Amino acid sequence: DRSRLLEELDELEPSRSILGIDPPDHTRLRRLVSKAFTPRTIQALRPRIQEMVDEMLDQMAADGHADVVDRLAFPLPFDVIAEMLGMPESDKESIKVWSGDLVKTLDPVLTDEEILAARSSAEKMNALIDEVIEWKTANPADDLLTAMIDAENGGDRMSKKELRDQVELLFVAGHETTVNLIGTGLYELLKHPEQLAIIRDQGMPASAIDELLRWVSPVQISRRVATADLALRGKQIPKGTFVLTSLAAANHDPEFWGDTAETLDLHRENAGQHVSFGSGVHYCLGASLAKLEAEVAIGSFVKRFGQVDIVSEPVWNGRINLRGLESLIVDLT
Repeated sequence: DRSRLLEELDELEPSRSILGIDPPDHTRLRRLVSKAFTPRTIQALRPRIQEMVDEMLDQMAADGHADVVDRLAFPLPFDVIAEMLGMPESDKESIKVWSGDLVKTLDPVLTDEEILAARSSAEKMNALIDEVIEWKTANPADDLLTAMIDAENGGDRMSKKELRDQVELLFVAGHETTVNLIGTGLYELLKHPEQLAIIRDQGMPASAIDELLRWVSPVQISRRVATADLALRGKQIPKGTFVLTSLAAANHDPEFWGDTAETLDLHRENAGQHVSFGSGVHYCLGASLAKLEAEVAIGSFVKRFGQVDIVSEPVWNGRINLRGLESLIVDLT
């Protein structure tokens, strides 16, 4: 029955990822994972990310038209993560399918078919990642997965399951969010030509990607459980209550952002105060990578193409949480 399916899926999901645990376990795991995710490591990826983007834009320019999501927003963050981890090229297509099924579990509402697909994909992905970890342990390389395997703090290391869950988190949550930032971010710029012109004429403002993160909110909601009784705006929330917090609403709250809450402004001085990456101890570990990918992809696209025309109405992915575009077809000149 449905409850049994959900229980089985819960057992397969990456329950030991840093996304779903609190201190002290979270502190320990984040400290270990952070050793492989330093600012220097991320910035060192810039030339390679630029190379990937240039290759994708070359192909799009040769065709004269393209689906921006299919040709840029989707493949870039996936290829970056796969290359960082040193995942075998032959497994990339399977991982794309499996992570696509699993990302739907981040929505608060699921159909039975989605639960079954996610359960099947979780089993296959678990098996593959375990196999790759075993191989990489015996054959270390200069990549993120080897760094995560070797990460040590006072003699403490991640277990095999903990390693697998962090890798799954990168592919499932870390990929789709960046797809939405790049794809929907470009769409919003095309709808706001005066903002797009800023990037084209002046270069990328320091606050631009943060403003797009605020405006787009790649993650719409965050699922939490109250760890203590609390009062919020006159409402009592008992300890243990399941809570959905709307990050998108916070990012557009006029009480905080003022009269310009519903204005896209790439020069917004306090754009970095958005909550698209969460906050506190659970602030997104991959934030700097997502921002780097978006900066290179969006900046290069806008600079490369002087005229971009949307050919047809964009198609949305239909997700409640990781809301973004499924397709955005444009003509390029």
